[in-house]
Amino acid sequence: MTSVPMAAQTAPAKAWMDASRTPDERSAEILAQMTLDEKIAMVNGTFGSALKRGNPNETRTGAGHVPGVPRLGIPDLYESDASLGVANGGEMRKGDVATALPGSLLTASTFDPTIAEAGGRMIGSESRAKGFNVLLAGGANLVRDPWNGRNFEYLSEDVLLTGVMAGAAIKGIQSNGIVSTIKHYALNAQESGRNVLDAKMAEAPMRESELLAFEVAIEAGKPGSVMCGYNQVNGHYACENDFLLNTVLKKDWGYTGWVMSDWGAVHSTVKAATAGLDQESGQELDKQVFFGAPLKAAVAAGTVPAARLDDMVRRILRTMIAHELVDRPTPATPQPIDYAANAKVAQATAEAGIVLLKNDRDLLPLAATAKTILVIGGHADVGVLSGGGSSQVRSVGGVPLELPMPGGGPLSSFIKITYHASSPLAAIKARLPQAQVTYLDGNDVRAAAAAARAADIVIVFGEQWRTEAQDVETLDLPGTQNALIDAVAAANGKTVVVLETGGPVTMPWAGRVGAILEAWYPGQKGGEAIASILVGDVNPSGRLPVTFPANAAQAPRPTIPGLALVKAAEARNAVKPKATTLDLSTVDLTGGVPSFPVEYPEGADVGYRWYQRKGAAPLFAFGHGLSYTKFGYRDLKVVGDAISFSVTNTGKRAGADVPQVYAAPAGQMRRLVGFQRVMLQPGETKQVSVTIDPRLIARYDTARPGWSVAAGAVPITVGRQAGDAVLSGTIQVAAQAIKP
Repeated sequence: MTSVPMAAQTAPAKAWMDASRTPDERSAEILAQMTLDEKIAMVNGTFGSALKRGNPNETRTGAGHVPGVPRLGIPDLYESDASLGVANGGEMRKGDVATALPGSLLTASTFDPTIAEAGGRMIGSESRAKGFNVLLAGGANLVRDPWNGRNFEYLSEDVLLTGVMAGAAIKGIQSNGIVSTIKHYALNAQESGRNVLDAKMAEAPMRESELLAFEVAIEAGKPGSVMCGYNQVNGHYACENDFLLNTVLKKDWGYTGWVMSDWGAVHSTVKAATAGLDQESGQELDKQVFFGAPLKAAVAAGTVPAARLDDMVRRILRTMIAHELVDRPTPATPQPIDYAANAKVAQATAEAGIVLLKNDRDLLPLAATAKTILVIGGHADVGVLSGGGSSQVRSVGGVPLELPMPGGGPLSSFIKITYHASSPLAAIKARLPQAQVTYLDGNDVRAAAAAARAADIVIVFGEQWRTEAQDVETLDLPGTQNALIDAVAAANGKTVVVLETGGPVTMPWAGRVGAILEAWYPGQKGGEAIASILVGDVNPSGRLPVTFPANAAQAPRPTIPGLALVKAAEARNAVKPKATTLDLSTVDLTGGVPSFPVEYPEGADVGYRWYQRKGAAPLFAFGHGLSYTKFGYRDLKVVGDAISFSVTNTGKRAGADVPQVYAAPAGQMRRLVGFQRVMLQPGETKQVSVTIDPRLIARYDTARPGWSVAAGAVPITVGRQAGDAVLSGTIQVAAQAIKP
């Protein structure tokens, strides 16, 4: 009998599959077994439709696919969009639906990271059940301009709110044993000309704003991958930007995950690889495949060191192991999903984030004595609006209405104006069975005004659609909606306006209507959520995560930079055929637009801080939101950097409040340094405690380099919105230096 050494008896067949070993150890051993071709295959991925062409029965077709290494036990990466639910672009998976969360601006309006985490956990569970192991979620760009077409996918104009909420959502997604990205790194603040524009900003203000939001989110959520954006930053494309990827992300922040490109965002082989890009995604959308044969040749020639390729692959492998993709693979066939339970998550999010902007004479909640209620516009008879682009979810319940993308363009075959099947009209009728509730589409302004005169209450739905790939050219509600609201308000003083928008809009009629409700894009149960707020089943508690300007001229950029160049390119391309299949390899994402600079003079003073700097009074301030009850603040205490105070519900209804703490360090605009959502019964009091992250009261010193906190007194305020000061105090700060 041949004796077997003890080590051989106890060692697993493949040491790298031993789950008791660290991800670093296991990834190093896997890497040592891989061939050059296997390494190259792992750093470039195809668009999801390529998988379908190879196997018509494949159910895991989504945004992208990267082959694994089956002989070593490494699964493929199956990637799906996006932050608002498991998308099904172009309906690659015929008939497949998913739960649609509200837009990210609405989630941010809750000011509650537990709600963001619950939403992330829900969509992450659906992603896993459908077989996807990478969710292209985690939008963390700051809202710098009110007209950005993709604002509905982002969270806020504030560093702290964005970082905390993005981190919580990512944490929820990844609790399912899958990877979430964080995107679009960085300064991806505009859709018009996004593939060519050059975002200009000095290092210090960038570190104090956009980059700090990403840093806070990465610390909180620990995303497995960072997705770099389309745009240039200070003369270099974001996906080949050594400062962003190597210096800031990997060196200063010590990020150990991998950097993937956005789809169509790669422009080079050697520069991108050496600048820190680890994986080319959706390679069909690039001008060529840069991380395939060209990368292999560059490694052979030594222009990309073999060690750099190993680092790229090691980062992917280590992350896959750390996030359980290797030890607990996602299923090869779809698993059952409790859509009814998940719909409750979507509705609860919407109910917590809808913002009551105005409520004169307590017009809301709707009085039980109202006998005739007229609902006008917004397709409220069929559903609620959603934002367009890669985040579009084909929600449970179907698509009651789909309209063509205005203006056409190379992506018009894939992007549609889409409504979720959640009718506010039906939901209002269900909650007020004693009332006569009727509907008009609002196309005939005179007829609507005439009908309004005879109603006890009028509810006008105003909408503004936004999408990835193009910005809105005006902050006005499209078409004749402003005229409609004006006419109806003149006919009936008890007019309520419900807005479904993907960002701020101007409201020339605001002073003439009785109540305004900002419902954002409220998701697949949005109609029910809106009705719950209107009738008072739920007390509104949302707070604005962005400033609503009084007019477009108040914004740092009152017009869209480069829009004339984009329009000229669109005119030249108008006669060219549009793509009609999921094969996007012939689509020119730049549209022939030349590169142009976008200056950001506000620097770190984004959003409400810009309005402070300019002394401008917005229409509605950051943090604003009303309630059906009232809250009082008292007993401010400051001990070191810890701040505490009490909040009391002084009204007659239960409700949630969001007290906000602002600080104004010397030489800086006042900024949010803490917040907490608290639920209170009538007469109930709770203590709120906030500890200030020192980076929020510091300046970034590029000479040090690092954060510098100046010693001295820092004024703080507790209030209900930016600029409000119910309580005031001072914290004494010691000098402090913090490494980047």
